[in-house]
Amino acid sequence: MAKVVMVFDFDKTIIDCDSDNWVVEHLGVNEVFSQLLPTLSWNHLMDRMMMELHSRGKTTQDIADCLKQIPLHPRIISAIKSAHASGYHPYCYVNFVPLISVLTVTIWLKPERCDLRIGLVMESIRKSIPGDADKLFIYVGDGTPDFCAALQLGGTDILMPRKNFPFWELICNNPMLIKANIQEWNDGMELGTILLNVSNTMITDQNSNERPDALIPVDCKSQTASISGPDVYNRNVLPVPQ
Repeated sequence: MAKVVMVFDFDKTIIDCDSDNWVVEHLGVNEVFSQLLPTLSWNHLMDRMMMELHSRGKTTQDIADCLKQIPLHPRIISAIKSAHASGYHPYCYVNFVPLISVLTVTIWLKPERCDLRIGLVMESIRKSIPGDADKLFIYVGDGTPDFCAALQLGGTDILMPRKNFPFWELICNNPMLIKANIQEWNDGMELGTILLNVSNTMITDQNSNERPDALIPVDCKSQTASISGPDVYNRNVLPVPQ
């Protein structure tokens, strides 16, 4: 029986926004951010934003409280809890791969393991899983860096790019480089539904030779939508669990 490993990106995947931008906007440093944006790399820019917040008397707890207000689709909450708690586990590891600060992920999800270098994360996760049994990876992401992880997936793995986002477009433009089975998704409702279905099917059919997913081909013809994506969660959201 294969060990199942679910790997999620964070910004614009688990949540529908960029957590850095959320903090900048909701803690009121937009003006300074806009002034420095043309002159600094993103990491240096966010370092300056943290310094600016500190100079205004904001604390780590203030940032934590701000991050806890980011909406999270209830279907994604259900899917992640199901994957973590189902009887098919412990052969399913849920790892979160953020491209933001450790603080955000620690506040939100308190993961046991977190590797910020996405180019090394798949190798690190593979080594962290005990035993010699086959491993089935499910990778969910939206951004350009996720493509590096996708290249490490094999023909039995599942790749889940968010449609009309940079990760999806890279796959469309380089299909011959991808070995994994592809299941695209559009919004939090669809992602949560797919993950629940995959988890439930794995539990039910774990002794079957059939694939545990209902794969659909990537539709690379619809590339007119905005890369940043619509605000699809706002009609049905929950605050982050405390």
